[in-house]
Amino acid sequence: MINMDKTMDTLYFFWGMLLFMLLSLGSIKAAQEGALITYLPGFIGNFPSKHYSGYVSVGEKNLFYYLVVSERNPSKDPVVLWLNGGPGCSSFDGFVYEHGPFNFEARKPKGSLPILHLNPYSWSKVSTIIYLDSPAGVGFSYSKNETEYVTGDLKTAADTHSFLLKWFGLYPEFLSNPFYVAGESYAGVYVPTLTSEILKGIKAGAKPTINLKGYVVGNGVTDGNFDGGNALLPFAHGMGLISDDIYQEARAACKGNYDEPGIICSKILDKVDKALEGLNVYDILEPCYHDPESKLNTSLPSSFQQLGKTNNKNIPVRKRIFGRAWPLWAPVKDGIVPSWPELAVQGSVGCMNDEIASTWLNDKSVRTAIHAQPESIVGAWVLCTHRLLYRHDAGSMIPYHKTLTRQGYRALIFSGDHDMCVPFTGSQAWTKSLGYKIIDEWRSWMSNDQIAGYLQGYENNLTFLTIKGAGHTVPEYKPQEALDFFSRWLNGKPI
Repeated sequence: MINMDKTMDTLYFFWGMLLFMLLSLGSIKAAQEGALITYLPGFIGNFPSKHYSGYVSVGEKNLFYYLVVSERNPSKDPVVLWLNGGPGCSSFDGFVYEHGPFNFEARKPKGSLPILHLNPYSWSKVSTIIYLDSPAGVGFSYSKNETEYVTGDLKTAADTHSFLLKWFGLYPEFLSNPFYVAGESYAGVYVPTLTSEILKGIKAGAKPTINLKGYVVGNGVTDGNFDGGNALLPFAHGMGLISDDIYQEARAACKGNYDEPGIICSKILDKVDKALEGLNVYDILEPCYHDPESKLNTSLPSSFQQLGKTNNKNIPVRKRIFGRAWPLWAPVKDGIVPSWPELAVQGSVGCMNDEIASTWLNDKSVRTAIHAQPESIVGAWVLCTHRLLYRHDAGSMIPYHKTLTRQGYRALIFSGDHDMCVPFTGSQAWTKSLGYKIIDEWRSWMSNDQIAGYLQGYENNLTFLTIKGAGHTVPEYKPQEALDFFSRWLNGKPI
């Protein structure tokens, strides 16, 4: 009789577990169905893969994501979390202007919804991508408790890790896929701090277990000794933007410290400022528009007058306007980081007019389609928010890179070689400073049978790569080349 009782108890346990699993699966399926995007205003046709979006709660914070499932092999392709920088800039910047599934065509009159075309160079061709607005207060992410908008590097990494654990609970079918963290600009801080947080969670037994494989940083801020003026002066000299005389004067007067100059050094740096004034800080090859509301100069080439027409499709590249852009001189230092709107001369993000993204993402029908909260709850969508009080409290990223790469995690550090905001010279210098053995000596790499840039491969799975002719947001300027190096690197193939 005792054995029979034990048998019944065991059966009840297993039936209970089975019922729990069925209920859980039913709950997950319902959550996914509620997050599924079935249409997007401005797009006509079928999506090449499934799209999902919605909110994941982390404490009092509600973090918004947009998921684009891989168009190739969703069950095996890598899952990539994409983060834009700032701090305080929305990852819809990457979605709309860089490597998202659509290209956006502007329409007249001003304020009309753009037309969406499929992007042949979307990174969803080879990976499943999560575009996350992080931290709370950025993009569509929000908290009813505005004290949550006081944050910093370490808190942001912890919150994003919590988001991922919950997200994978909602999409467990992706748990076995290789996982990578990727981003650009201030995500040079977001990415290594988050990757380290994930690694700590794996070691501590956090569930579910994320299949972390590595990370990707584009034109990312890293360390005060390598960013700012110490990267800018060699860049400006090498690009022929300042004379050899000015460069040698600055080196002698500043003694290698351009970020906290003395009186004599400051006078020389004024010459550098004057030489660089008027250039597009995000891509020195691109024209600058000196007022966000001004009309295009009729003396510009017709291609610029038509906002970057390509292949007769009217697909626009963002208009550019000149603004004093961070971190042209000063690198990120410990303490409060000013917001981009605070730093911009025009009261908006310097050098950018993001009319297309703002028009589309602030449309009520678009918000409904992507399950974003209305403006009455989350506010208007802006590219880079002023709501955060953000503290850089993680220090230099170099120790993070050393720890991660020495433990076998793959790292790709890429840089558009015409970006003056976070010049490639800084990224090249700090990757070299790690002291790793060179296993793939400096060489060109190819895309579409043309030299697309240069790379140097180091031991411990670290690769530094440049993209020829690209600016701060590489996939925006060189979409085909960006997809090429990204897909080859993800697949473990030589670039």
